[in-house]
Amino acid sequence: MLLYPDFTLLDLSGPQAVLGLHGKTHLLWKTLDTVTSDSGPGIQPTATFGDCPDDLDILFVPGGMGTARAMEDPEILRFLANRAARARYVTSVCSGSLLLGAAGLLRGYKAATHWALYDVLPMFGAEAVQERVVVDRNRISGGGVTAGIDFGLVLLARLRGEDAAKTTQLMLEYDPQPPFDSGTPRTAEPRIVKLVMDLLEKDNQQVLRSAREALRATRN
Repeated sequence: MLLYPDFTLLDLSGPQAVLGLHGKTHLLWKTLDTVTSDSGPGIQPTATFGDCPDDLDILFVPGGMGTARAMEDPEILRFLANRAARARYVTSVCSGSLLLGAAGLLRGYKAATHWALYDVLPMFGAEAVQERVVVDRNRISGGGVTAGIDFGLVLLARLRGEDAAKTTQLMLEYDPQPPFDSGTPRTAEPRIVKLVMDLLEKDNQQVLRSAREALRATRN
């Protein structure tokens, strides 16, 4: 599970809560220094890129406000491309799929991302699919943030069977009943959608610039 500055904590902790009950997870960064999430709390890496096992069952990338900067980091992209070549599953939640795309790992694959960033995926040769969890061969991607738990359960069912996934869902008491019907732009009031888009505008423009830069780098 990749860490990078300003990743979204729930993108990581949702899948980790599901998968961590059934196997060993490596929290990876360049160093063992604490990596701060975009909401403030930090996570302590358990291994560096150099210490990470060569062959992984799952390579996982979270999204976050730091996605744009991470997309322009050659060391991160090289690491993802290297481990993905041998990983059983190459996966992401939220804008983490854009990092996979920047590393050249989604060309010809269907993928999900945060609802405000679907226009970016085709830049990397991916087919954007607006679903909670998208499975295309060994690429599994979740939509925005809270989709991480759904993603984790889908992946766990493939790894350990449906009974393991159902048992874990019950252990986590994952029975979402949101107080408002405002979780997607399809159901939220237009004024709420506009408010969120205005809040995300600066970051989304930076993601677009970083995507173009990543594409230029791969062509050189």
